[in-house]
Amino acid sequence: MTETLAAARVVTPAGVLAPGVVEVDGGVITAVGSATGPVPARTLVPGFVDLQVNGIDDVDVAGARGTDWDRLDELLVAQGVTAWCPTLVTNALDSFAAPLAEIAGAAARPPDGRPAIAGAHLEGPFLGAMHGAHPHQHVVPFDDAFLKELPPVVRLVTLGPEQPGAPAVIADLTNRGITVALGHSAASFDEVAAAAGAGASLVTHCFNGMPPLHHREPGMVGAALSDPRLAVSLIADLVHVHPAALTIAFRAKGAARVVLVTDAVAWRSHTVGDIRVRFDGRAPRLADGTLAGSALSMDRALRNVVGHAGIGLADAVRAAATTPADLLGLADRGRIEVGARADVVALDDDLEVAAVRIGGERVR
Repeated sequence: MTETLAAARVVTPAGVLAPGVVEVDGGVITAVGSATGPVPARTLVPGFVDLQVNGIDDVDVAGARGTDWDRLDELLVAQGVTAWCPTLVTNALDSFAAPLAEIAGAAARPPDGRPAIAGAHLEGPFLGAMHGAHPHQHVVPFDDAFLKELPPVVRLVTLGPEQPGAPAVIADLTNRGITVALGHSAASFDEVAAAAGAGASLVTHCFNGMPPLHHREPGMVGAALSDPRLAVSLIADLVHVHPAALTIAFRAKGAARVVLVTDAVAWRSHTVGDIRVRFDGRAPRLADGTLAGSALSMDRALRNVVGHAGIGLADAVRAAATTPADLLGLADRGRIEVGARADVVALDDDLEVAAVRIGGERVR
């Protein structure tokens, strides 16, 4: 049965319809157009796609079992996320099998209005020189056997491009359909360029986990902002990245090459995998003050880049939904257009989440 959703604004890949209407049938968007007559004072946007979620509130992805996944579903829906990548941080190589199996099992659950698990994100252990909060003792060189045996649930891998043999590893992973990101690295500009040439397409949490831009040695940041082959993800909690740097990234890359991520962790539980963190009221940190993920939600990230970095709503939505979906090859979501999945979020005038539909089903 066809259902019609009308709103004061509908954000589409072609621009903002004001007012607009979206027709949904069988979980798919069947029509998008201008509306006539009175419409609700809301904004319809595609469901957000978060590529980096280590945990949320009191649930850590690495230790999630059973009903923990239901709890994560609820917390994600509340922030407008309809597809996501559970993220595992650096640990001993033999520790990944169990949580990856749990993620695969959670991804195989019947849809039932749940945010889709697009695949696991391995952030490490094959990082570069800037380990940040990752356990130094577990950052290791590439292990051919481990990489060869990665299960199909792995969809995204963050690695250090200065690792010996990085271009060959990147080429192999991308040929297997795994998106490769570069991060936690002090790689040179040329090393990053070589990684992009091998197929890397994303820089993980740009500005964080890498040296600052230097005008004679531009390094990771310089390559990330100037190389059109690379998109950049940003943690827009206003702690990890200053609003001016957010603005710079959007201006340098364009909205089609920016991805908003939360890098959220289970800050309330005080553990991220085996890492102990404390929440200082703004962000989780290690005992020495090192940032250790965030307490950010995707809807707040959207509000922050619009309200503090001066980014237009359409560009912010593209970074929160369309571009991350594209990087994972999810052509059927992350956009409000005919033929796409009816993953639709209604925002109020303050850009707070008012309602969420997943596959056309109202879940909030």
